[in-house]
Amino acid sequence: MDRPTLSTVAVVGLGTMGTGIAEVLARAGREVIGIDPDPEAARRAVAALEASTARAVERERLTERERRDVLARFRTYGDLQAAAEADLAIEVVPEDYALKHRVIGELDGVLKPSAIVATGTNALSVTRLAADSAHPERVLGMHFFNPAPAMRLIEVVSSVLTSPEAVAAVTGLARELGKEPIAVGDRPGFVADGLLFGYLNQAAAMYESRYATREDIDAAMRLGCGLPMGPLALLDLIGVDTARTVLEAMYAESRDRLHAPAPILGQLTAAGLTGRKAGRGFYTYEAPGSAAVVPDALTPRADERAAEPRAVRSVGVAGSGTMASGIAEVFARAGYPVVLAARSDGKAGKAKEAVAASLARSVKKGRMTEEARRETLARITPAGSPSALAEVDLAVEAVAEDLQVKKDLFAALDEVCRPGAVLATTTSSLPVVACARATSRPQDVIGMHFFNPAPAMKLVEVVRTVLTADDVHATVREVCAAVRKHPVDCGDRAGFIVNALLFPYLNNAVRMVEEHYADMDAVDAAMKLGGGYPMGPFELLDVVGLDVSLAIERVLHQEFREPGLAPAPLLEHLVAAGCLGRKTGRGFREYTRR
Repeated sequence: MDRPTLSTVAVVGLGTMGTGIAEVLARAGREVIGIDPDPEAARRAVAALEASTARAVERERLTERERRDVLARFRTYGDLQAAAEADLAIEVVPEDYALKHRVIGELDGVLKPSAIVATGTNALSVTRLAADSAHPERVLGMHFFNPAPAMRLIEVVSSVLTSPEAVAAVTGLARELGKEPIAVGDRPGFVADGLLFGYLNQAAAMYESRYATREDIDAAMRLGCGLPMGPLALLDLIGVDTARTVLEAMYAESRDRLHAPAPILGQLTAAGLTGRKAGRGFYTYEAPGSAAVVPDALTPRADERAAEPRAVRSVGVAGSGTMASGIAEVFARAGYPVVLAARSDGKAGKAKEAVAASLARSVKKGRMTEEARRETLARITPAGSPSALAEVDLAVEAVAEDLQVKKDLFAALDEVCRPGAVLATTTSSLPVVACARATSRPQDVIGMHFFNPAPAMKLVEVVRTVLTADDVHATVREVCAAVRKHPVDCGDRAGFIVNALLFPYLNNAVRMVEEHYADMDAVDAAMKLGGGYPMGPFELLDVVGLDVSLAIERVLHQEFREPGLAPAPLLEHLVAAGCLGRKTGRGFREYTRR
């Protein structure tokens, strides 16, 4: 089949996605045939295009003449026969195999021989749809992301039956539309949704187990990972029923229990609580289709406090690394006197110098005055021994992520800190209760997991053990507010919220490349462009450090014993070879050493 020119495109199904795709095509100069048997859907699609192009004229992105031309290129019909002259037909009917199969079968009898058929599925088998077509060589997947006019990614999905000419034509069209096409093979979820929906499923299961509130899970992933939306809010946006359908297809393919839909997704779907479109899902909305969340019975009360917090007038930070100096800066900036204790006077002095350098950068960027810098630095007292923390009200441990090292330090803090002092660990993956049991006062021990860099990152995971006193928990939450951090509550289990959701996603990305399904560049592009992630998974792994990532994944696997959480062999091999990421100059990618 010769490579066709795709100047006339039929869009079958004028729901939200179909309407968005039609707009993209019409604004790029294509003749668009919109087809939907529901006249109301067609009317809404025309109205949506009129409204969006009117806004573009107001913002001077289109002239009035260009707007008229765009509107003239979009025609709507109620019958598939209208697609007869199309060079490409894109079906975006609901995610139901029988319906898509029927539409593609009918298009077989309507389209000219040179036309291409693209399915917009994100969960069903493109290969199966192609095999059931009279012309399997011209059937492929063209997976746009919602909202189509704004999202740059298009996954071009080929099956073993698809002709290279069809793939080349659709890929070329995607580029002409100003999109970023990535070539992927046929498996449920493709790249972006294949990684995204496993993560969303785990978040739903985490909420269902009452490990953390919906608000804390969402805040943790937004503030801890820089994601545009939390996972439960995103499930509501996608549609709980749609997410369940995608996961069912993924599980049927992979038999990975991490893809088995969390029961709560089925329960919400059966109850008709499918998210924003229904007005209620994980959250309650002002009205069906509204994005405005309204309080409901599950909304935490702002004035709710289980116990009276203890007074915190001074803070101690034990450690001399990046995290320790960053946490000391956070408290000093907030006005607390801080004792920065290390294993020697020299190490403590260098840690304070790191704070001084950070504050100097803030002055240079205009974020603080020189006077404020001097006052902040004056609040930090370096010390060469934990014994200097004897009189602090809150002692924060920020030493190496080694359980024995932490236990030894907590035993020392137990000896030197005054009765009633709160003892906090910043561990990101180790059991907080083990640190607590190293003391004679486990009720005073809690986790305060800051994120790196501590001065910039807003999130703190507040980790209670089964032994933590209520007033200790209340104290730490109040302190977090005082230093302008956002606390989220979670229990003492591996990974807490962020790492328990983030690292399985990163591990799945490694497996995807390991299995030669997609390359690293395609995976990174898919998650940045299709998911709005600030970094792709391989970029992030190299920044975090492959050794650190492997250690966290091993802890998660050991804790939950899920086969799908076992670290990908490729990650283990790179760590064994000393390829640890940016810090060594080579990880998944190579870097120029400075």
